[in-house]
Amino acid sequence: MKKRLFAAAAALALGGAQASALDDLTLQLKWVTQAQFAGYYVALENGYYEEEGLNVTIKPGGPDIAPTQVIAGGGADVTVEWMPAALAAREKGLPLVNIAQPFKSSGMMLTCRKDAGVATTDDFKGKTLGVWFFGNEFPFLSWMSQLGIPTEGGSDGVEVLKQGFNVDPILQGQAACISTMTYNEYWQVIDAGLGADDLVVFKYEDQGVATLEDGLYVLEDKLGDAGEVDKLVRFVRASMKGWKYAEDNPDEAALIVLEYDETGAQTERHQKRMMGEIAKLTAGSNGALVPADFQRTVDTLLAGGSDPVITADPGDSAWTHAITDAALN
Repeated sequence: MKKRLFAAAAALALGGAQASALDDLTLQLKWVTQAQFAGYYVALENGYYEEEGLNVTIKPGGPDIAPTQVIAGGGADVTVEWMPAALAAREKGLPLVNIAQPFKSSGMMLTCRKDAGVATTDDFKGKTLGVWFFGNEFPFLSWMSQLGIPTEGGSDGVEVLKQGFNVDPILQGQAACISTMTYNEYWQVIDAGLGADDLVVFKYEDQGVATLEDGLYVLEDKLGDAGEVDKLVRFVRASMKGWKYAEDNPDEAALIVLEYDETGAQTERHQKRMMGEIAKLTAGSNGALVPADFQRTVDTLLAGGSDPVITADPGDSAWTHAITDAALN
């Protein structure tokens, strides 16, 4: 990889002592290596972390990896997580704090087949809907609660299918709708042979139930340590530099991601398309969490009927501007 060559050259130029003085920091991703996390790989590849005196290790996620469990066990300093899962974990005793929010908009959708009889949200009743779990179900359950649609099945409710990490249920007729992201699974459905005219999509943003995705979280005790805070400030500054570079150079960013995909599972076409969609979600963010977006997320989660995602507003303790204020100034 170019990055490894860059690092080797830097080590020779700076000398072993200075090169080893870089501060270590581990980032746990929410999912596998893909353009969803391009900003971090760009920052690593382009040397932005090293410029900030950091030796950053990026740990991919996967179907058997729960970011909150990794950070709780000390396996990472920072994790990428969706806010519903982070707030749910916080209420259960894991003191996660949002230190930055690179994603301004939500990419979550429910994608439905028109030939399954779905045209509006009223048509959900009596249908089977595919839903991701492991924390990703929270926005969906809140949405159904606001619509007044039970999730235990029946003619007036919906049957919830615990969706795996593929789009087979909609292709094989097991579900009328499935969970998709604008940058990933939706295009897998298209690539499988269904056309855009065969589908109707319900974007969580358009439905008024969008919750914040892909924020950066740390354990609260790190914010009481001046040395850790300094590292986090440098990390966020370099990461946001990587994100803005990725927005401006999406094709190059996609190729960088491919270099770090050790599985070989990703393709150039898919990653370039994904990066183009991801850039729409990070656009408008300078890294600082917008309090109104936080409150919208909280309000959506509290509107969960008899089984809400969270039972109380966590207030300002669940996020901080201290890191982004320092990183941006």
